[in-house]
Amino acid sequence: MKKHHLLPAIAALGLLSVLVSVPVRQADAQGGTPDAARPTVFQAAGTTVSSILCSVDHFRAALGQPNNANTPGPLTSGRREINWDGGGATDTAPAPTPFPGFLQGRGALFTTPGTGFVQAPLSGLATTFSNPTYATIFQPFSPLRLFTPVGSNITDVDFFVPGGGNVAAATTGFGVVFSDVDKPDGLDPAGQTLIQYYGADEQLLFSGFVPASPSDASLSFFGVVYPTPLIARVRITSGYVAPGPDDGGQQDIVVMDDFLYGEPQPLQ
Repeated sequence: MKKHHLLPAIAALGLLSVLVSVPVRQADAQGGTPDAARPTVFQAAGTTVSSILCSVDHFRAALGQPNNANTPGPLTSGRREINWDGGGATDTAPAPTPFPGFLQGRGALFTTPGTGFVQAPLSGLATTFSNPTYATIFQPFSPLRLFTPVGSNITDVDFFVPGGGNVAAATTGFGVVFSDVDKPDGLDPAGQTLIQYYGADEQLLFSGFVPASPSDASLSFFGVVYPTPLIARVRITSGYVAPGPDDGGQQDIVVMDDFLYGEPQPLQ
């Protein structure tokens, strides 16, 4: 698939933030997305929450107000957010694949080629993956838990109408906060963190690498917004390998925090 175009980034001013004119890969598959429907890209990376917060807030504004939480849809405006914290939960919570925990409430179904998922604080990540370094190399964006697949570095998200059973839907935009993305853009595409956006016909609409901040416990954000609901599924590749090994060298281990996306609209 041919990928091209430089798109402007809307990013937070942080200590190590990735700012303006960052290369983003636009897919041109089977005719691609017309110029009028190219998305606006939001991205940032840094060492603290404040490094990326401005970019995340701009993204929220672009998705729309309000945060609809668990209100049943379909709704005509607003967005959904998942922060994995369960109202301040501190426990480690394994989840199966498919993971339908947010299907009815927020219209997102999660699957992975691995054995499942886990929502966990830093100590829970260290215990889950039998790696004590995980208690210090990651940082949450919203306290206290982070999210990751188990046995894979791939997460697929399909969208549905919240509260609407299994009514397939599409959204205008989708973004993710990542923790400890170390590998910079262009270093090794096979091992980088990225998000791929697909339409209802499984056409690849857009693919973007997540900006890196080469220090432990860094935070990164990447998201795109279209003018109309085009995104029916996303695939997230988080890091070089599945969590478990030590982070370093070619083994960039990455976990996730907040997911943000536009109000899912039923497919026509």
